[in-house]
Amino acid sequence: MSATTGGRAEPLETAAIMGGLYGDGFIGLQGAFDRDLVRGLREDIDALFAEALARPGGAVGRGPNRYYVEVHPERVRAFPVIASHPWVVAVCEAVLGPDYKVVEVGFDVPGPGAALQPWHRDFPAPPETLTGRRLNSLAFNVTAVDVTPEMGPFEIAPGTQWDDPTGFEHGMFPPKALYSRYDARGQQKMARMGDISARSALTIHRGTPNRSDQPRPVLVLGVDAQDARNAERHDLQVTRGYYEALPAPVRDHLTCRVVDRLEPIAQAHTIEGLVMGAA
Repeated sequence: MSATTGGRAEPLETAAIMGGLYGDGFIGLQGAFDRDLVRGLREDIDALFAEALARPGGAVGRGPNRYYVEVHPERVRAFPVIASHPWVVAVCEAVLGPDYKVVEVGFDVPGPGAALQPWHRDFPAPPETLTGRRLNSLAFNVTAVDVTPEMGPFEIAPGTQWDDPTGFEHGMFPPKALYSRYDARGQQKMARMGDISARSALTIHRGTPNRSDQPRPVLVLGVDAQDARNAERHDLQVTRGYYEALPAPVRDHLTCRVVDRLEPIAQAHTIEGLVMGAA
């Protein structure tokens, strides 16, 4: 098994994982999952997205025709397979430590007509990164489609997870005076069904315009080190029966509320709408 780091195939070793995420801030594994599994993932995302749009507050706008939806893990059939994949486990243990915790399951849907996002981080950099120079959270992405240039690929500016946020609006949005730095570094990711990536959500990134007639849905898995506090931004819930039936390696790394009946999720990560405009 290999991890793609900076466009090269590297052995699945701690040095390669750390080098990629502490360097570029992004690594990936091509063909991690069977395409049939991803087709099922797409079915689940489509159904959950329709439900979210029909419920007031069910989806968060992240710019015109661009949405984020946090979901219950048990509504995503592939969740246990993704969360227990050896590459995912190896990346989490290498960067976040053996006591890492899954705190977020959701998906992004940039639809046809989605506009160019401003360069941004997903949340403000914590002291552990700003002063301790340590990453204590990661975001994993699994694309549900074969991405084409017309679909508005995800774009990332490698190495910018360490940028000083002085002058960033809300601690997340750099001033336009810095855009030339990010434009020069920007790399668009042409992921295919079955691929998975891991990144620091602090690495400056953006969604590009979707000029196609197809959405570009992508699953998001948020994972924290033991001392991170991103779970406070989310409301991960599972029913008691589902929790008890999960494989121990998945259950032991899941930070969630165990409930008798799933409750609607109040989508809370809305600050991007202040800058990105209405969906």
